[in-house]
Amino acid sequence: MDTIEQEVRSEVDDKPFLSDPFLDWCEGEGVPIVEDFGIDLPKIDVKPWGRFDAHGAFAHLKGRGDWLSVFVLELQPGGKTSPQQHMFEEVVYCLAGQGSTQVETADGTKHSFEWGKGSLFALPLNAKYQHFNGSGQEPARLSSTNNMPMIMNVFHDYDFLFNNSFRFPTREGSADYYAGEGTFIPKRPGRHMWETNFIPDLQTFELQKWEARGAGGSNMMFVLADGAMHAHMSEMPVGTYKKGHRHGADFHVMCVTGHGYSLLWYEGDKDFTRVDWSHGTVFAPPDMMFHQHFNAAAIPTRYLAVACGGLRYPLMEEKRRIFMGMDVDVNKGGAQLEYENQDPRIHQIFLGAMEKAGAESLMGNFIDESQYR
Repeated sequence: MDTIEQEVRSEVDDKPFLSDPFLDWCEGEGVPIVEDFGIDLPKIDVKPWGRFDAHGAFAHLKGRGDWLSVFVLELQPGGKTSPQQHMFEEVVYCLAGQGSTQVETADGTKHSFEWGKGSLFALPLNAKYQHFNGSGQEPARLSSTNNMPMIMNVFHDYDFLFNNSFRFPTREGSADYYAGEGTFIPKRPGRHMWETNFIPDLQTFELQKWEARGAGGSNMMFVLADGAMHAHMSEMPVGTYKKGHRHGADFHVMCVTGHGYSLLWYEGDKDFTRVDWSHGTVFAPPDMMFHQHFNAAAIPTRYLAVACGGLRYPLMEEKRRIFMGMDVDVNKGGAQLEYENQDPRIHQIFLGAMEKAGAESLMGNFIDESQYR
C-alpha cells in the first residue's frame, strides 16, 4: 500500500474504503501468498488450508488484472479434500501426482474421473465436488485458475459464494464430458473449439494448425463446463517462436511441455522483460504489454492460457476485439506484431538461446535469417 492510500485510510472509520474483499479473504485463510511476475507453481511452499483439508497457497501474478487468481492445492499421500461447492468458476490443471475427482450434479448423479500430470478439467458452477489423491506414497498438486476475485468483489458475501444452494443443471455437461470425451466445434484457424469438462492429457491432445500466429504453430480453444472462463492450448515446433502480440490483462500463461522463455515490453520501451519457463511456470502479461513466446527446447513446446471471458461468452467488448484480432497485424487494427516489424534484437536473442541449447533455428523457413549470420 502506498503512502497516500495509508494516509487516506487512516482518516476514515471502520467502514470499508478502497476495499478489496477478495484480498482480505486471502489474508484470512492462513496460507502463503506468493506474488511475482512469474511463479513456478510446482515449487512454491504450501501450508495446511483448513477450508479444503489440504495444503495450499495463493499465487498472485503481477499482470493478473482484476478478474482472476490462482490457488495451489496439494493433497497429501492418500489424502482428499473436504467436499466443496462454490459460486465461482475454476479451471484446474494437474501439476504433479495422480488422483480423481467426484462431481455431484444437480440431480444427484455422481461422476468420477481420474487425472494425472497434464490433465485439465473444470468444475461446473456451484456443483458439489471432492478431490482424492490416488497415491499413498506421493502428494498430488493441482492449480486452480479461477474468477473468485471478480465474484467476491462484486457480491462481497462469503455465504453467497460458499453456502449457496442454487444449481446450474444446464452447465453440468453430459456424462461423456467427464470421461474425456468432447465435441469439436469447427470455426476457423485459431477459433476452433473443443467442448468438454475433462481433458485427460494436454501433452498429447490433438491441436489444429494456426499458421497466422507464426512458425507452423497449432492451437485449440476450449469451452469447459459451459463456463465464462477461457482456456486455450498452443504448441510451438522445435526451433521456432510465435509472433508477438498484446491484449488486456488476465491471460494466465503456463508451460505444459518443454521449456522456453517469453519477452515482454511496452511500445517505446528500450529493454525487454524476460520470463524463463518450464513445466508449471505461470505468468500473466500486464495490460496491453507486447509479449512473444519462444521454444528453447529440443521438443515441441506447449503452453496453456486461461482468462476470464472466452469465445462462447466473451463477457467484455475488449475480449471480443482480442479474439477476432489476435492474429491480425497491428498496422491493420489488430493485436499482432508481424515478424518483419519486430525489433531485430528479438531474433538475435533467440539465436543465442538456440546456440546455448545446442539446437538449430528453423525460423529461416519464415523470416530472412541471412542478416543475422
